[in-house]
Amino acid sequence: MKFFKLTGLYVLPLFLGLLFFATSLTPTLIPRSWLVQGILGGLVMGLGYLIGRFLIAIWRLMELPELASRNLLILRIFTGVPVGIILALSLAKARDWQNGTRSLMGMELTDSGHTIQITLLAAAVFAALVIVGFALQWLFDRVRFRLYRYMPPRTANVAGFLLTALIVLIVTRDGVLDRVITGLDNSVTVAQELFDTAPPAPTDNSLTGSAQSLVDWGALGQPGRDYVQNGPTAADIAAFTGRDAQQPIRVYVGRAQAETPQQRAKIALAELQRQGGFERDVLIVALPTGTGWLDPGAVDTVEYMHGGNIATIAVQYSYLQSPLALILETRSGLDQAEALISTVHTYWRGLPKDNRPRLYIHGLSLGAWSSMHGTDMFALLDDPINGAFWVGPPFPSARWQSIVASRNPDSPYIAPTLGEGRLVRFASHTQGAGGPDGWGNMRIAYLQYSSDPIVFYEPSSLYREPIWMKEPPGPDVSPDMKFMPIVTQFQLAVDMALANTAPSGYGHAYYGPDYIGPWVAVTAPDNWTGSDTARLIAHCGAGVKKGCGP
Repeated sequence: MKFFKLTGLYVLPLFLGLLFFATSLTPTLIPRSWLVQGILGGLVMGLGYLIGRFLIAIWRLMELPELASRNLLILRIFTGVPVGIILALSLAKARDWQNGTRSLMGMELTDSGHTIQITLLAAAVFAALVIVGFALQWLFDRVRFRLYRYMPPRTANVAGFLLTALIVLIVTRDGVLDRVITGLDNSVTVAQELFDTAPPAPTDNSLTGSAQSLVDWGALGQPGRDYVQNGPTAADIAAFTGRDAQQPIRVYVGRAQAETPQQRAKIALAELQRQGGFERDVLIVALPTGTGWLDPGAVDTVEYMHGGNIATIAVQYSYLQSPLALILETRSGLDQAEALISTVHTYWRGLPKDNRPRLYIHGLSLGAWSSMHGTDMFALLDDPINGAFWVGPPFPSARWQSIVASRNPDSPYIAPTLGEGRLVRFASHTQGAGGPDGWGNMRIAYLQYSSDPIVFYEPSSLYREPIWMKEPPGPDVSPDMKFMPIVTQFQLAVDMALANTAPSGYGHAYYGPDYIGPWVAVTAPDNWTGSDTARLIAHCGAGVKKGCGP
């Protein structure tokens, strides 16, 4: 009889797991394929089941009375029927939920087999997790039962748990951690092509990495070489504007150039001086993403609108993808941003005010986070920069958080307004930055999409509904998105992993033409008109280019 009581009781954790699975089918910020949704559903179902089993274990540990068979049956009915109804309704709407988000982003809709594939895969993942759980339980039981011979049961249980965890760690360490490290090493080799594997250096001595350059071409890395060699030429810009143009200056220093951030910053400054960057009208200090990549859509556009009379300086601080760099090399980007911005700003402020370029700070994603951190507002009080343009700021960014918290009470979280917009403005795929008029002495613009989980993920969504989910959804966010403790956390975590897979103009895939309006508002290019903006948007959007080069 006791066996049947316990078996019946363990159905309740299964109901909780099924409720988690049903909730995981609701849409969030990024559309999910059946494969991703199936794995996600199986994981959260297993988590719900585990939580239920844990609560039962706590109940029994407290030696509370167990339910009689009749009461247990009633409890199962009163919980199972609602869960079954919710599960059936969720499965019926799963495909429409995903297609609703896909239609907002102009993506191909899923077919009728979507839900069946999700269900089968989720069941398989859940079954695999249960088997793993039983194996761990068996191991734990064997260890603690053996320890019962030498110590009291409660002590043996604690010691058995710790020993089991240690055994699992030792067994999996070589198979998991080594694979991760090997994968990271391979990504460095493939992505960078350093030194001996680097292609021939440019023959134009005015370029970064040439024979006359202070920057080692072999240490530049593939992202840096692509950056300094590509982009619009003076001829490209002149053909677009119909006026004489200059060749834009692009300075880039690779991570392998020097050991410390300060050394790399000094080399970058010297190279900028060599190329005459301080003789241009506009100077941009740009921090790349984790791999060292700079979005061509961000750089090409601003070079066009200033007729090439512009210089951009950047320094690489990592080889890893931004999420990995954020976790494994948290300080590297922050330290490099502090060193580069401080070095350039110190030299710039020593130049005559009427004979120096306008200075701006820029960064995308992890580059936005690091450059915001590296922009010392106190150092700018005496001689401020002209402005900054930050794109897709990651959610941990303290400065972004403080600015959003200071928004006007009647403005939404996803598109805040501050005062009259004289210092800070926000733009998106559907909202402009308001043009170059009405600013104060310094101009700061943010570009962020309401469907970008890198920006709007919140760790507290584990137990609390994010502010932006309480407001009307953005134009690219499904109105069917619902909050569920724990489950929403996992959904948003998956969204972050998929953020760059969204179509251009959604998620974390920032679209070249969307940079144009904010750049115009922040840098106020001379003799630039609304028709110029429209032509550049059409030019950069042709064929959905990554940049706006030839």
